[in-house]
Amino acid sequence: MRVIDMHTHFFPRITREEAAQLDAQRAPWLQVNADGSGQIMTGDKPFRPVRELLWEPARRLEAMERDGIDVQIFCATPVMFGYAYPAAAALAWCQRMNDRALEFAAQAPQRLKALAQVPLQDSDAACREASRAKAAGHLGVQIGNHMGEKNLDDAGLVAFLAHCGHEGIPVLVHPWDMMGAERMKKWMLPWLVSMPAETQLGILSLILSGAFERLPRTLKICFAHGGGSFAWLLGRVDNAWQQRDIVRQDCPQRPSSYVDRFSVDSAVFDEGALSMLVDVMGAERVMLGSDAPFPLGEQRVGTLVRAHAGLGDAAKQAILGGNAAKFFGLAQAALPA
Repeated sequence: MRVIDMHTHFFPRITREEAAQLDAQRAPWLQVNADGSGQIMTGDKPFRPVRELLWEPARRLEAMERDGIDVQIFCATPVMFGYAYPAAAALAWCQRMNDRALEFAAQAPQRLKALAQVPLQDSDAACREASRAKAAGHLGVQIGNHMGEKNLDDAGLVAFLAHCGHEGIPVLVHPWDMMGAERMKKWMLPWLVSMPAETQLGILSLILSGAFERLPRTLKICFAHGGGSFAWLLGRVDNAWQQRDIVRQDCPQRPSSYVDRFSVDSAVFDEGALSMLVDVMGAERVMLGSDAPFPLGEQRVGTLVRAHAGLGDAAKQAILGGNAAKFFGLAQAALPA
C-alpha cells in the first residue's frame, strides 16, 4: 500500500520585487531569516510566520520519510490566490506560481505532486489555465470556496467546475477569506469558527442550489478539513429540507443523498470525529489530508487514521492512499516503490 497525503501546502521563495509585479502593497512574498525561519509578508505587513518545510523540498521529504508518507500532493497557500486583482494580472500571477509549483515537484517527481491555482474571477481564464496546468503536469487544481460575494453556485463558478469535470481535472476546495472576521479578532477564531462554516457553505451552495444536478458526475471535487461543519450538521439540513419549501425549492433530492458527489479529507484531529465522518461520507470518500506544514495541520501525518481502533484494515488502506490514487488518477505504477 502507498500512503498519499493529498492536502498539503507550499509557498515558494517569492521575492518582494516579484510580488510587486502584482501589487506592491498587498501581494504576498517570503522573507527568510538567518536562522532558516520565515515570514510571509503582504507588502510591508507580516502575515504569518512559517518554517522552511513550506519552501524547501528537501525538508519536506525528510518529514515524509519520518511519517511514512510516500506521496504528498501540495497546493498554494491561499494567500497566493490573487482573486482581488484584474483577471489578466491574476492569470499571469497564477501561471508564475504554477510554474514554481512544478519546479518544487521536480525535486522529487515521484513523491511530490502539484495542484494548480487559477484566476477564479474570470471563469474562461480559469478554465484555460486549469487545462494548461494539467498538460504541464499538475494533478488538478485548488480553488477557494468563494469568489468575493459569489459562492460555488454562481453560474461562472459552476461553468468552471463543469469544465474540470469534462476535462478530468480534480478539484480541491479550500476555505479562505473567512466570514465574520470583524467579530473574531482573537484566539484564531476565524480559523476555528469561520473556516469550518465556509467549507459547509461551499458544499451546501452546490447541493441546495441544485448545482450538483447540473454538474457532470465525472467531476471529482474534494472539500478540505473534513468538509468543515457539513457532516455534523447534515441532520439539521435534511430536517430543514423536509420541513421548509424555501430550503428545497431548488434542490430536488434530500441533501444527504448528495454525499456521493464529493469527497473530503481526514483533517479532523479526533477519533470520534473521524468515525462520524466515515459514517456520513463512507470510507471511500475520505482521503488522508494533513494540512501540513502548518501548526493547525496534523503534526505526525497519518497518525489519526493508522491508530483508529474503529476502522478496519480495508477502510484504513482506502483512506491512507487508495482513494487518493483513484481520485487523482495515480496508477500504482506511477507511485514510488
